[in-house]
Amino acid sequence: MTLQELYQMIGGDYDQALRVLRVEKLIDKHIRKLPVNGVVEKLLEAGKTMDPTQLFETAHAVKGITANLGLTELSAKASEIAEEYRPGNERTHTDDEIRELLAGISSLYHKTCEGIHQYE
Repeated sequence: MTLQELYQMIGGDYDQALRVLRVEKLIDKHIRKLPVNGVVEKLLEAGKTMDPTQLFETAHAVKGITANLGLTELSAKASEIAEEYRPGNERTHTDDEIRELLAGISSLYHKTCEGIHQYE
């Protein structure tokens, strides 16, 4: 499987990742790190306690990492959570809606990790 085939399988935007990271070798390096870096797990853990600070910080980190890797759907969901809990922003989602977003992140993340493992 090629890196571009991986991106097709997981619904990522390879061209976006290439624009940001500029070299396929860097995309390969960083996409392989995603399943082991623990940042998505920290976001999902923060969702269990609904701690606003942890939700903001971890969602913001997930948004950045996934945006750089061209994982646009994961990035969009994480961005929505980050903006919900950004200091100074007024809440617009219920806790249940946030839990639904987190469930979507979990599902996408597991699909992405399965694809990465197949790629490796």
